[in-house]
Amino acid sequence: MGVNLTELIEQEEIEFQDLNDKVIAIDAMNALYQFLSIIRQRDGTPLKDSSGNVTSHLSGLFYRNINLLEDNIRPVYVFDGAMPDMKEKETSQRRKKREEALKEWKKLKEDGKVSEAYSKATQSSRLTSEMVRQSKDLLEAMGIPYIEAPSEGEAQAAHMVSQGSVYAVGSQDWDCMLFGADVMVRNLTSRKTRKTSSGKRKKVSTERIKLEKVLEQLDVSREQLIWLGMLVGTDFNNGVHGIGPKKGLKLVKKYDNLEDLLKDEKVEWSSDNSPEKIFDFFRNPPVENIEFEFSDPQPDEIREILIDRHDFSEDRVAGKINDLEKALEARQSGLGSFI
Repeated sequence: MGVNLTELIEQEEIEFQDLNDKVIAIDAMNALYQFLSIIRQRDGTPLKDSSGNVTSHLSGLFYRNINLLEDNIRPVYVFDGAMPDMKEKETSQRRKKREEALKEWKKLKEDGKVSEAYSKATQSSRLTSEMVRQSKDLLEAMGIPYIEAPSEGEAQAAHMVSQGSVYAVGSQDWDCMLFGADVMVRNLTSRKTRKTSSGKRKKVSTERIKLEKVLEQLDVSREQLIWLGMLVGTDFNNGVHGIGPKKGLKLVKKYDNLEDLLKDEKVEWSSDNSPEKIFDFFRNPPVENIEFEFSDPQPDEIREILIDRHDFSEDRVAGKINDLEKALEARQSGLGSFI
């Protein structure tokens, strides 16, 4: 999902200690989709409770957040609000692709093609409104704040960085850079390897990307970075056929304004959404100044959600609740330094 500029930009590898005492605004939808995608059994089946309800998202939220808090990193989750009209067609197309992947996964699983099945399974992840509600309930029980964005969560998170209420946006997508996030953190996990869609393991490093350095490295303005994202493809358009990150970068550097760029013979705009409207949305998205605070965890509510409702291991949950309470004791010294 979102624009992909990975091949163009040098990421700074960091350790969790580099984020000590920092508040990170995490793109909630991005994180939940990631949990649904990677927390699966060998054949691609997601974690489920005895009633058949998917629990991969709850497992990811519970264990990863405790790991972050133990390293004195404070997560704040930002959920999407009202979907922009421009996003409806792209969302519909992605939904169809997920449905197709789901059918292919089931067929491959029946045929015993495990590695191929896993690959398709990761592409079939579906986040429901019930899963979002469950995630919010668990975060509240854990004492971890979440906020509702007026529109795009990444835009709101980027705004929070500009406000100074958080240090960085935590996301796997680059869209937050287009929205103007000064600092972005990718791969916010303590794991050193991750299972890919092919079923193999790959090295994972936590990365920090700073907008100022990105613009300097690519030798572009913030506006040109947005144009580049639009050429490659965003949540609001498929991108221009035949133009990848490298070719797109050369193109945007040739022009001083969007109008002239769109007149280039290589730019055949096919999206129903006007490029001007997309550009304006990245420059001026709906955002709000929203306050948040951390609170004490509620062990009984955590147990009720994870153990009583979804059959999590009682011993393991109890042990991690103890870890959570210890990790949050440090916040009593005040939140002013966690930025």
